[in-house]
Amino acid sequence: MILFKLTRDIKNYLDAERKKNCSIGFVPTMGALHDGHFSLIKQCKKKTDIVVSSIFINPVQFNNPEDFKKYPSTLEKDILLLEENRCDIVFIPSVEEIYPDETSKHKHFELGYLEEVLEGKFRPGHFQGVCIVVEKLLNIVDPDILFLGQKDYQQCLVIKKLIRLMNKKIKVIISPIVREKNGLAMSSRNLRLSETEKEKAAQLYKTLQYVKKQLEHKNFIELKNNAVKKLEQGGFKVDYLELTDKDLKTTAAHHPSNDLILLIAAYLNGVRLIDNILIKNKY
Repeated sequence: MILFKLTRDIKNYLDAERKKNCSIGFVPTMGALHDGHFSLIKQCKKKTDIVVSSIFINPVQFNNPEDFKKYPSTLEKDILLLEENRCDIVFIPSVEEIYPDETSKHKHFELGYLEEVLEGKFRPGHFQGVCIVVEKLLNIVDPDILFLGQKDYQQCLVIKKLIRLMNKKIKVIISPIVREKNGLAMSSRNLRLSETEKEKAAQLYKTLQYVKKQLEHKNFIELKNNAVKKLEQGGFKVDYLELTDKDLKTTAAHHPSNDLILLIAAYLNGVRLIDNILIKNKY
């Protein structure tokens, strides 16, 4: 595995590999790696010649400065794990490398309703910050295929929109959520949870499963209100529980002919957790 810290060095290396007709896959991360990330690395390994991953905790996407300070960082361990998982190249830029001056932290992307609902509503400015850094990383790596995880479903849609705005021909592959044995969606933020809290946090997935199962027989609004009330009685602070179509347009009805998605975000002892499950068309 080759480690790069400078943009010019990784660009020169990848340009040379491209001339050999090597395909390039990219798995961007913010570190604190887990099996969800490594599932993306494995997918990338199967579909491309060169696997590139990046580790960069992006300060401009945190609308809450305290959240940025508390975000877990396990860099040395991450590098070892990437090597164990046969990643070919890892890019670990400094903040100064990505943002050489203040103006480089500011750009506006026309994301439409995607930044006004769900995560966008509760984390204003978050997706603009995501787009600023992802645009920079995509211009540096210029991959053939980008690999993302379904857990950050709304972010996946935002990045697809960004790629269209960039006029890039980058294929996006979204891989299923990887879960702990108890159903908890794997997340870097889980490092901030105790073992007891991890068991409790699995209630989010169980709630999604229950609502999905009951949708054919009960009204979603009623199910949602009861589920949120139960979670908050159990110590969660729920930002949202929503049923939408796959474009994140909200719906209150379950139409068996449509593919839908259930999404949830909630705090447990100050740690923000998100999860979702797809509801596939039966016909």
